[in-house]
Amino acid sequence: MNQIEIADTIEKLLTTRAVDGYEISVGASRNLSIEVKEQKIDTFKCSAPIGVSIRVLKANGLGFSYSTSLADSDLERMVADAIISAENQTPDPCNGFPEPRPFPVVECLFDGALALVDEDRKIQCAMELERLTCDADTRIQKVRKASYGESEYQVYIRNSHGVEGGFRGTSVSASVSAIAEQDGDSQMGWDFGFGTSFSDIHVEQIAASAASRAVGLLGARKIESMRCPVVLDNQVAADILEVLSSSFLAENVLKGKSMLAGKLGSEVFSRILRIRDNGILPGGMATAPFDAEGAPQQDTLLVEDGRVLSFLYDSYWARRDGVLSTGNSTRSGMKSPAHLGVTNFYIENGTLPATELLAGIAKGLLITDVMGIHTANPISGDFSVGASGFLVENGAIAYPVKEIALSGNIIELFAAVESVGNDLRFYGSVGSPSLRIAALDVSGA
Repeated sequence: MNQIEIADTIEKLLTTRAVDGYEISVGASRNLSIEVKEQKIDTFKCSAPIGVSIRVLKANGLGFSYSTSLADSDLERMVADAIISAENQTPDPCNGFPEPRPFPVVECLFDGALALVDEDRKIQCAMELERLTCDADTRIQKVRKASYGESEYQVYIRNSHGVEGGFRGTSVSASVSAIAEQDGDSQMGWDFGFGTSFSDIHVEQIAASAASRAVGLLGARKIESMRCPVVLDNQVAADILEVLSSSFLAENVLKGKSMLAGKLGSEVFSRILRIRDNGILPGGMATAPFDAEGAPQQDTLLVEDGRVLSFLYDSYWARRDGVLSTGNSTRSGMKSPAHLGVTNFYIENGTLPATELLAGIAKGLLITDVMGIHTANPISGDFSVGASGFLVENGAIAYPVKEIALSGNIIELFAAVESVGNDLRFYGSVGSPSLRIAALDVSGA
């Protein structure tokens, strides 16, 4: 059965039951994962899962169930389980499903040529990534892992209000971890690339970047504690931005679990920051015409001139707040119910090359790695994390540093941004350019 036929079968089962509404989601994918070590295949995995899930509304209770089997008996059991679940949920008048709205046209999600690329070329991609990383510098002693992965996926959704849609997509990624050693010191560097086509993967760039990050930190020294200007490279900025992202979710705002609760319309951040959640961004990892419940995805401007303009909603939290969904329902697979989340969440590019962010800093730091940022308090925004990077003196990099800790508050950090680089890069679905912060507390030796 194709996805429409699967939905037809389930819909027939549902129409014979006393329910107030329903949603049917069908997903299928073809996945490939390759890892190489020492120019030999270490892992080669193929999978082609298919799954279907339903949500059922009955007396304002919302039930969920799923099946990875398409046998009639299993689909009947799935429907029965969803109804039992709905009957035993606490009734909530905000439960329900979105009404039909036009979907945006999103191009270049699917590359049909990916399936035509020979598997040997994909294996060679991972092997070449490992070889180029090792050859990048004599101090690269080994590669911990070089990998290639791809997925071709299909999504279809239908609900009782008339929402119906489907799309196909492809994703390709490659990554490598390099270890550099010199004079008893060992450092690791990592990088990756992703896109929708095989041609989007540039192993030369990935290898050079991973090797450079590893070698650059060799000979790192300890420094004294200080409060100083700090430049965050785009990876570190994206890591910290990801912690902030949950504060834009309406569920957290309305529950008082957000750093931004009560701050809609207020100037909270640096005036030079613009933050967006763009579910239709070309080439974005989370780009799609509609979200996990069939609401159209959109480009939502969240922060402009430092002012909080909007929050992010799925259908449930939109009803709770009397607004329209922003298309931010997401899910990790057919086995999990939809929930509120970000799509392509990022700070817009600035105009300065990243290297120019160092200009004018008499003494400060360039931070290229943080450890434990996920431990930041998601409500207060307070954080204290381990970090490494480079000492900056008179606008230039002096030497690498290690065993330092950054502490502060995430809201205050983004309020203290005084320059934005033009090197926006996404790490997963969250992206940022490099940022220069006026001052941060740095704990050293």
